[in-house]
Amino acid sequence: MTNLRRRAEADVSSWFKHLDEFQKATHRQRESRPFVTISRESGAYGMTIAEMLAEYLRKRERRQDAPWTVFDKELIKKVIEEHEFPKKFEEYFSESTSPVIVDILEEILGLHPPQETLVRKMTETILQLAQVGYVILVGRGANIITRKLPNGVHVRLVGSFEKRVAHMQEYLNLNEKQARDHVIKEERDRGGYIKRYFQKDLSDVSLYDIVINTDTVPIENAVRVIGEMVLKGKGEHVV
Repeated sequence: MTNLRRRAEADVSSWFKHLDEFQKATHRQRESRPFVTISRESGAYGMTIAEMLAEYLRKRERRQDAPWTVFDKELIKKVIEEHEFPKKFEEYFSESTSPVIVDILEEILGLHPPQETLVRKMTETILQLAQVGYVILVGRGANIITRKLPNGVHVRLVGSFEKRVAHMQEYLNLNEKQARDHVIKEERDRGGYIKRYFQKDLSDVSLYDIVINTDTVPIENAVRVIGEMVLKGKGEHVV
C-alpha cells in the first residue's frame, strides 16, 4: 500500500489548487459534489481502504480536474495552515480528549488554544472540504459534521478485536501486547472524542450509510462497493 499512500500525498497539493480555484469562483452557484467519510475501528483497514478507494475513483471519475484525495493527517496540516496555528499544535489535533483540567491548565499556560476551539476549526475545514467535494475524509466525526450535506457516502469499518490487533501488529511492527494496547487506546480516544464534542456514539449504525466487516468482506470488494455507491448514487443497487 506504500505506493498508493505516496500517490495520495502527492495529489493533496493538486487538490488544494482545485480548492483555491473553487473558492475564487464566487460568481458561480455552488453545485453539490460527491464526498466520502470513513469512520473506522482501530485496525479495520481504514487508511488502506481510503487510499485504494481514492485510486478506484480516480480511474473512473469523469472530471479529471478534480482528483479524489484522502484527508487524514493532511486534514490537520490544512487546518493549521488555514488558521495560522504554529506547527507544534499538530499534536493537539489528535482524535483524543485530554482531561478537562489538563486542557484548562495548558490553555492558561499558553501551550495551545482551548480544545473546543481546535475542534471548531477542524469542523469548519471538514465542512469546507466536503462542500468542494471529491474528498475522502477519515475520522474526526466527519460523518456527523457533514450529515446534512447531499451526495456524501458515510462508511463505518469494523472487525473482530483479535483480527484488528493482528493487523496493527503487522502494520506498525509491534509485538502482540503493544498492538493490543494500541488498539484499545485508539478505540477509547476516538469514542471519547465523538462523545465529548458531538454527543454521539461511534457504534450507532444510524450514523452511517453502510457498515462493512473487514473480517468477512475482502478489501477489494469493500472498495468496489463503496466506489460504486459514490459513482452511481448510494440509493442504487450495487451488484
